[in-house]
Amino acid sequence: MDRSDEVASSAAPQGDGAPDPTEPDPLSVDSYMSTDGSAAESTGATVMSEPEVSHESMTEDRERYMRLAAEFDNYRKRSARERQEAGARAQGDLVRQFVDALDDIARFAHIDASTVSSATVVEGVEMVEKKLMKALGAAGLEIVNPIGELFDPQKHEAVATELASSKEQDHTVSKVYQQGYVFNGQLLRPARVVVRQFNG
Repeated sequence: MDRSDEVASSAAPQGDGAPDPTEPDPLSVDSYMSTDGSAAESTGATVMSEPEVSHESMTEDRERYMRLAAEFDNYRKRSARERQEAGARAQGDLVRQFVDALDDIARFAHIDASTVSSATVVEGVEMVEKKLMKALGAAGLEIVNPIGELFDPQKHEAVATELASSKEQDHTVSKVYQQGYVFNGQLLRPARVVVRQFNG
């Protein structure tokens, strides 16, 4: 045997040349999987399927949404209750200012007419009117009594017209049949007036 035959003989695989079935193939994916198809325990990694992750995320989102919905509902109910209580307190404060005037009206309603003069009754009614208007004015009521002012269709209602003696009096109010009222900037009732018109 010459030198070339010895080299070939030493490089040839032993036995029949087939790989040993007991040795894992380092390039095979199966060598990293267990027999049931799960990842090999030697990696130490926990693998969670995508559907399980999505389910947990949806559950957390749903619980968060339910908490927010409950908090908003509680806030809405609390706000409505506070508004109602504030409105009731405001009405109570307004009515409280009329108590004295109501007492005066009650006294005049039960007097003996044979013992009181008409002048006394008129004086008493004027006193009650002043008390009422003072209380209403403090609450924000304004009287619209525009005699001599320019006619304002936003606050006045013309029920009649009359001739003006000069051009300066044109579209001014000459008489007020019924006073108007404004409460905190809101027109409750327009003043019913007579308006002058100049035809010269």
